[in-house]
Amino acid sequence: MIQRIQSIYLLIAGILTGSLFFFSMAEMADMEELYRLNWQGIFQVNADGSMEMMIPGWALSILTIMTTAISLITIFLFKKRLIQIRLCAINMGLQLGLSGMIYYLAQSGANELGATEVSFNWPLVMPLIAIILTYLALRNIGKDEALVRSLNRIR
Repeated sequence: MIQRIQSIYLLIAGILTGSLFFFSMAEMADMEELYRLNWQGIFQVNADGSMEMMIPGWALSILTIMTTAISLITIFLFKKRLIQIRLCAINMGLQLGLSGMIYYLAQSGANELGATEVSFNWPLVMPLIAIILTYLALRNIGKDEALVRSLNRIR
């Protein structure tokens, strides 16, 4: 039963958090320098377009990898609905932490590097949309579990 609607929700949530590997999440600037935050950390953008790491973002990298992996792993545990429910709840917490980590890393990195302006890019909303989709998947998994339990009572 991998073709359930919650599998689609979890797949889209995994794609959204996985797409953070390819986008810049925030930009910080002062009068001379431009900095970008991606999943690996904060990089200084040079005039020739090359990037030099200024602040590594290990926690952001770990959270991005974990949320993407948990979303995709949860899809294939369709026979173990209670484990799916727990993993969805854990993943929602991690996705919320990912959003907070992006905001914190951008603000603290800007203060540390002396950047005067911080602008967040549109990929910042991807973990928030993934939280909503994971919640919808959790609700549908719960409905499936309730249906199976009610059918077991009838027998």
